[in-house]
Amino acid sequence: MSSFLATVKSTVANLLLWSFFTVGLGAALGAGAVLDGTQKDVATIAGSAVALVTGMRLAKKPRIKGFLAKPGTLWFLFLFNGGAAVAMYFALDGVKGIAAAAAMGLVSLGAAGGIVANYRNAAHA
Repeated sequence: MSSFLATVKSTVANLLLWSFFTVGLGAALGAGAVLDGTQKDVATIAGSAVALVTGMRLAKKPRIKGFLAKPGTLWFLFLFNGGAAVAMYFALDGVKGIAAAAAMGLVSLGAAGGIVANYRNAAHA
């Protein structure tokens, strides 16, 4: 019986985690269409924070962690986010462009670090 309860608890926890992640992304991306002024800023920041925290928790799950560690995934993240950073720098004006480019650049550099770590581990093995 405890196995069944553990399975139910894990399923409910995963469902809540994915739900909070989705709602956080929705609030961060959709606040501008519904709200104005300070309310829009608060909803965007709160949604981003919720999505960031739950996303970090989701990234620690074994299946997602394994997917993110694959060389093909790391190369895609490196190239796509690097290209997006360059495009955002030139497409967006002022501080927004610099902040967006810096954020995407950090993701790209993180993927590059994963590529280098995998290369070093393969060379030592």
